[in-house]
Amino acid sequence: MKRTIKVKGLTLGEGAPKICVPMVGRTTPQLMEEARLLKTLDLDLVEWRVDYFEQVEDILQVKEALNNIRSVLTDTPLIFTFRSAKEGGEREISPAEYINLNMEISQTGKVDLVDVELFNEEKDIKTLIDVAHSHNVFVIVSNHDFEKTPSKEEIVSRLRRAQELGGDLPKIAVMPKTNEDVLTLLDATNTMSEKYADRPFITISMGQKGAITRVAGFGSALTFGAAKVGSAPGQIAVNELRTMLNLLNQ
Repeated sequence: MKRTIKVKGLTLGEGAPKICVPMVGRTTPQLMEEARLLKTLDLDLVEWRVDYFEQVEDILQVKEALNNIRSVLTDTPLIFTFRSAKEGGEREISPAEYINLNMEISQTGKVDLVDVELFNEEKDIKTLIDVAHSHNVFVIVSNHDFEKTPSKEEIVSRLRRAQELGGDLPKIAVMPKTNEDVLTLLDATNTMSEKYADRPFITISMGQKGAITRVAGFGSALTFGAAKVGSAPGQIAVNELRTMLNLLNQ
């Protein structure tokens, strides 16, 4: 029996994939404008991609921006994500800064999930998971490959590793170069779902070729749509994404 994740009345791991939309504002006013727009859309979760935020290295400014976001998105499940440059993010910070940022935000009570990259030190990942869990925050343990699609076996291996480390939502996003790459991602997703997963997980094939994976489901619990500006190639406008998910999951 696979577990589910319940957050603010939303259940991840049952029914159709849930829709998450990223916030990519660089300043607090931009984030507030985004938050007000997102409040009008038919979405399930919001991800704050804090690596876009110009003052990300000032923890007090990050917390203040978070408070402002929460004043608008009061009841929306919120994911906090610093995506490193090596995994497709906007900037790089030191490992110590990365750990401190995620620990500090996990302790605010203002976010529901944090994203921790799989290719960090194991002890750091476990520390972040322990801190998050102690403050009732779920953890996405993620990996992103913007260059290629690894083999099916490697995709499954990374997802299983994220699960073994204690991630509540293992995640992998890969870049296809051929249609076969897209099928590899879907095959890996199906194998993970049928054989190994004891919790919800997320798989994505990026870019135009991979767009089908954003609506196909196949076991992935979450999909990412775009409001105005997407945070990764291939994201579909949220209203169109909802229509397609409804059609495929009637």
